[in-house]
Amino acid sequence: MAAAAGALLPGDGILIAGKLYSGVALTLDNCLLPTESVHCSPSRAHGLSARTEEQLRNRMCEMIQNAGILLRLPQVAMATAQILFHRFFYCKSFVRHCAETVAMACLQLASKIEEEPRRVRDVLNVFHHLKHAAGNRRVSPLVLDEGYISRKSDVIKAERRLLKELGFCVHVKHPHKVIVMYLQVLECEKNTKLVQMAWNYMNDSLRTDVFLRFRAETVAYPSARPAALVLVVWGIRTGPDRDQLLYSEAVHSAVRVIGCSAAGGGGNAFNFGRSI
Repeated sequence: MAAAAGALLPGDGILIAGKLYSGVALTLDNCLLPTESVHCSPSRAHGLSARTEEQLRNRMCEMIQNAGILLRLPQVAMATAQILFHRFFYCKSFVRHCAETVAMACLQLASKIEEEPRRVRDVLNVFHHLKHAAGNRRVSPLVLDEGYISRKSDVIKAERRLLKELGFCVHVKHPHKVIVMYLQVLECEKNTKLVQMAWNYMNDSLRTDVFLRFRAETVAYPSARPAALVLVVWGIRTGPDRDQLLYSEAVHSAVRVIGCSAAGGGGNAFNFGRSI
C-alpha cells in the first residue's frame, strides 16, 4: 500500500529537490556533456550569440595556456584548467559571470589538482601582464591596494563557485597519454615530428568543447591522424618515398587499431577528424 501511494521504501533512495538519488557512482571517466546541451548553453539562453560564445572560449583558453607557460606549469595543468573552464560555462552563463575571473580561478584550481600549486598573487600578476602587454608596452606590476584585494577575493570566491557548480567533480582524463600509446602500437613513437604534431593538434583542440563531448580514447585518434596525413604530404613534396610509405601505413593502421578501442564513442572518432 505504501509503495502504491508513492511512499519511498528503504533502499529506494533519497528525494532531494524533487529528484530521486539512489546511489553514488565513482568513476575515472570524464564527465561528458549531453548532446542536447551543446546547442542550448546558458549563455545562448541569455541572448549571447554562438559566435561570440565561441570567441570568448577561444580567447580565455588562450590566456589560460599563455598564463600557464609564464607560471611554468606542466601542460597537464593547463589542459585541466581549460577543460574546467568549458565545463563551468556549460553550467553558467558568460553574461552573468566574468570570464577572466573564472579563467584565473580555473588555472588556480588546476594547479592544485595537478599538485603544482601557485599563489593567487602570481596568477593575478600573470593575467595582468598578458592583458596589458599587447604592442610591446611596458607593464607595471599590480599595486597592493584595495582593488588588488578585491580582485584576489573575487578569484578565491570564483574558485569556490567553480567547485560548487561542478559538484567537486574535477577529475580530467587527458588523451595525451593515449596518443603516445597509439603511436607506440603503430611503432611510430620515435618519429619526433609525428609525435610533436599530434601533441600540438591535441593542445589546440583544448580551445573547443570536444573534451566535454567525447571520451579521451575517441579524441586521441583525430589528433594523431591529421598529423600523419600532413606528414604524408610533406613526404611527397620532400621525399624520400620510404617516409611516405611509413606515414601512409601509420594512417591505415590507426584506423584498425584505434577504431576498436574508440568503439564506445558512437562512431564519432572518424567524423571528428574533419573539425580539428
